[in-house]
Amino acid sequence: MRTLVLGLGNPILRDDSVGLRVVRQVAAAVGAAADLDVSEDYHGGLRLMERLVGYDRAVIIDAIQSGAPPGSLIRLGVEDRPTQRSASTHDVNLPTALALGRQAGAHLPPPDQITIIAVEAQDVLSFGETLTPEVERAIPLATQAVLQLLGLEKESA
Repeated sequence: MRTLVLGLGNPILRDDSVGLRVVRQVAAAVGAAADLDVSEDYHGGLRLMERLVGYDRAVIIDAIQSGAPPGSLIRLGVEDRPTQRSASTHDVNLPTALALGRQAGAHLPPPDQITIIAVEAQDVLSFGETLTPEVERAIPLATQAVLQLLGLEKESA
């Protein structure tokens, strides 16, 4: 099963970068593994759908602002929350992008094989390369959640 672990975010918008930071930890933990790609991206909608082409399963890590306490982890499916990042009429949400891709014949993970690990963010509007303390503390937990989804979690000592 070919799997993509993809961190999303903007590296200069404080907590919005949490997905990028989690996948760096995942990459360090798994090293090179057959049928597993760990990557970063900054796009949603159609461009995100294009990143998923050719994979059987995807784990996407991103920041979210749902009203939960900062640093909370929320596991979502593709249809669980709106995913459109822009108000542009030239872009679509992820479920629509996936449907368009499938209609075009693209090999994409089925909806039940796409998991979104969302980390509740506190500050996604300020420029900066540091996370808020609550979100920083969530990185090991989010990394472990991804490894667990992949069946690669480490044994506790």
